[in-house]
Amino acid sequence: MEQVFFFYFAIVIAVTAVLVVAVRNPIYSALSLLIMFFHVAGLYVMLHAEFLAAVQIIVYAGAILVLYLFVVMLLNLRQDDRYHRQWPMVAAVGVTLVIEAIVLTAMKGWTSPVVAAGTETTVGGVGNAEAIGDVLYTTYLFPFEVASLILLVAMIGAILVAKKHIGGDAPQL
Repeated sequence: MEQVFFFYFAIVIAVTAVLVVAVRNPIYSALSLLIMFFHVAGLYVMLHAEFLAAVQIIVYAGAILVLYLFVVMLLNLRQDDRYHRQWPMVAAVGVTLVIEAIVLTAMKGWTSPVVAAGTETTVGGVGNAEAIGDVLYTTYLFPFEVASLILLVAMIGAILVAKKHIGGDAPQL
């Protein structure tokens, strides 16, 4: 029964991901993205990562999608036909990925999984949120801080580019 749910989530995620880039109307594209976010959260629930599922819904389906819709409404995007002329290339890439997935699935039973040393530790009596927080702020503290710094630099860069594009003077940093 678990495989049925997995394949349901996987198929819906793949179809809606294609619809995000294939649909001409940006609002329908955003709705497809919303459906995809909820089904990814469903996969997290299947993996017993309820905290990540909640974060997926709150952050991505809530904040990121609303931000995307605000940008679409602010820019007043129209239907664009430039990208819809490239369907043969998209179809070729899609068929290649499907064939690769089939080959990798068929080869899965031929090898035994390799487990990295030190990954056999279990978290006993700790909830999902506490385990994620513990690992994030101890083992992966430096990569977490580097990622936040990269996002800060990207945000400042986007503001500078937008200021120049709108016609205002770019602030001096």
